[in-house]
Amino acid sequence: MKIKPLYDRIVLEPELVQEKTKFGIVLPELAREKSQMGKVVAVGQGGALDGANNKIQVEIGQRVLYSKFAGTDIKVDGKEFVIVRQTDVLAVIESDENIEVGGEDE
Repeated sequence: MKIKPLYDRIVLEPELVQEKTKFGIVLPELAREKSQMGKVVAVGQGGALDGANNKIQVEIGQRVLYSKFAGTDIKVDGKEFVIVRQTDVLAVIESDENIEVGGEDE
């Protein structure tokens, strides 16, 4: 990776967006929602935020859940990434289970 995030920022590789509903209906590209899960590929060094020194709580390689509209999308060598602030990371996913976000019925 040729990019190093600063301060409390984290670079994530988003998981692939679901192309089919659980009933097998293929979704057109415009109807697909942005992924909210990704793999941590780079982290900043932390830093002061609101007068407190913030330590980065995630590690490279972890799978995380992040806010739906968080971050800045970028491309590096043709691969897509998203840069988020640590406060936009909602949880570390500690299993390989299939997790659905939003709970909407299809």
